[in-house]
Amino acid sequence: MNPAIELCDVTLRYGNQPVLEGLSLSVRQGDVLALLGPSGCGKSTLLRLILGFIAPAQGHLRLDGAVVSGEGRVLQPPEARRLAVVFQDLALWPHLTVQENLAFGLAAQKIPTQEREQRIAHMLARVGLGEKATRYPGDLSGGERQRVAIARALVLEPRAVLLDEPLANVDVALKAELLGLFREVLKEREVTTVYVSHDLSEAMALGARAAVLETGRLVQHGSFDDLRSAPATPFVQALVNNAAWKNIQVEPDGADRVADDLPER
Repeated sequence: MNPAIELCDVTLRYGNQPVLEGLSLSVRQGDVLALLGPSGCGKSTLLRLILGFIAPAQGHLRLDGAVVSGEGRVLQPPEARRLAVVFQDLALWPHLTVQENLAFGLAAQKIPTQEREQRIAHMLARVGLGEKATRYPGDLSGGERQRVAIARALVLEPRAVLLDEPLANVDVALKAELLGLFREVLKEREVTTVYVSHDLSEAMALGARAAVLETGRLVQHGSFDDLRSAPATPFVQALVNNAAWKNIQVEPDGADRVADDLPER
């Protein structure tokens, strides 16, 4: 089976400044990959490349084995890639109700009305917002808006979902709650996920593998045990040292999770 997302020797520059350099990375079908790194390392640029907003100057990007960008050209436009994204600011339509926010993308896909309504009702019930369908985003709490954003992404049944630091602005207790929800829903749907963060503890709570970027280069890719036992750079070592290891518990299936008392970063 082809990887869901595969970057092959990708280099991207702004002017003469390299932003991504010689980057090769793959994400298997149904996997959750945490993309970690400091500000300015190229994480968000990499998401834009996967989405199809920009093309690599060298190398290429494959989705399900098909080349969609390469050598300075976008070969498949963003709207044809069947990708969903949740941005840090969530980007909900303030003038649309919760159900209308979810319906917007389905209507663009020309999903029949009955199927559209069924998918929306099921997804809102799954994220605990079944009774908030007719509310507007401004009437919801921060946690409820986060739930709308993830529901809006997943109701499209995308080939992959990209999460760009969606929990950067929430408090500690809410972060733990939402990470648990994200993990459950992503696992249930077996959707390929790239989760951008600067916090290793968040990634561990999702049970994700990690890819660490520094100055546009991939410096380490592997499990959390790999990062913990053999950090490749001082930055990776700092990530490990700052993670809430004492609050990580191992579930029966061997996956890591973060306890509810995850310390604030």
